[in-house]
Amino acid sequence: MTVHRPGQPGDLPSPELLWARWALLAVLEATTEAEGRGVHRTGHWISGTGLHLDDAGCTWWTLYRSDEDHYVLYGEDESSGVKWHEPRIDMLAGAPRWLPYEKLRDLLEGWELGCVYWYENGSWARAPYPEGLGDDGLHCGMSRFLDREEVLGMLADIDRPVEGRTASELLGAAEGYRLTPDHLKALAADDPARDLPAMRRALAAAGLAAAPLPR
Repeated sequence: MTVHRPGQPGDLPSPELLWARWALLAVLEATTEAEGRGVHRTGHWISGTGLHLDDAGCTWWTLYRSDEDHYVLYGEDESSGVKWHEPRIDMLAGAPRWLPYEKLRDLLEGWELGCVYWYENGSWARAPYPEGLGDDGLHCGMSRFLDREEVLGMLADIDRPVEGRTASELLGAAEGYRLTPDHLKALAADDPARDLPAMRRALAAAGLAAAPLPR
C-alpha cells in the first residue's frame, strides 16, 4: 500500500487493522517498569488515551479510539511541513465534534502537532492542504503498519523478539481480534523474562481478544 507525500486519507487501512497491528506491538513490549514511566515512554504502548508510539527522536503518534466507528490518528514526524507552513494550516478544519479537542489544541499551541486524521462514517478524512505542501509526515509515521511483512520485521526487532511462525500466528490472531491470554502465556513459558502481568494488562486494554462489532 502506498502512502503519498503528503498523505491522503485513502492511504490508511481500516482503523481495526491499524489498531490490531499497533496494539500487538504494544502488548509484546509491555512491562511493569515502562508502565511506571507514564507518558515518558518510547516504543509502542497503550494507555487510557489510546495507542502510542515514540521513537525518542523524530516521530511520535497516537491512535485514539472513541468507539467502534470513531478513531482519530494524530502525531508528528520531522518530515512534516504542516506546522511550519505559511499561511498556517488549520489541521482541525472540517473535523467532527467528537475529537479530543482539548488535547489537540494543547499540542497545536505548543507547536507539537504535525497532522490529524479522523475516521467516521466508514472512511478516513483530514483537513484540506494547500497546493505545494511537500509532506505531512504520514508516510514516515504510519507506513510501518501498512505492510504485513514490515510488521513482522518490527516484531523481530523488539527487545524480546518474536519471529517466524510464532510471529505470523500472533499477528494473525491480533488481526482477527482473537489474541488471548493463552497466547501470551505460551510466550512466557518459552521466555520467563517476559512480563506476563503487564502484557495481560495491555491485552485487556487493547481489546484484541474480542472481534470488533460488524459495520
